[in-house]
Amino acid sequence: MSQYYQVGEHVLWNPSNGVSALFLRTAQALAPETGLPTGLGPMESDECQIDLPAFTAFVGALVDRYERANHPILHALMEGFIATALVLVQRGEEVRDVQTPKDGRWGGAHGAARPGDAPVNAGRAHSVTSSRRPSRPS
Repeated sequence: MSQYYQVGEHVLWNPSNGVSALFLRTAQALAPETGLPTGLGPMESDECQIDLPAFTAFVGALVDRYERANHPILHALMEGFIATALVLVQRGEEVRDVQTPKDGRWGGAHGAARPGDAPVNAGRAHSVTSSRRPSRPS
């Protein structure tokens, strides 16, 4: 059995139930480190909707926290989640690029830009995917 992480109808990831449960619990455990919502919706009928702008901000804040820290155990605890989350952000951006109107704004699941949506290449979304990959502690 497996579960689906989606942006709208687009599946970004389809892990096993156990891996999915651990990923969601890890996101909740790391959320206080950022002070931000995770952007991961509840698991309903084996599907989790991702609020891509919120998730991207959350992952970006985790990467920032990782890069500010010099503690090897903290790095080790965060690395697996961050690596997986960065792949989801990247896949989500690929979906977003397909759905983005010509004005360069995120269109959401139905393709219509919403007031207050950030432009595609603005702020955190760009820095998360261009950030260096976490390295293993020595």
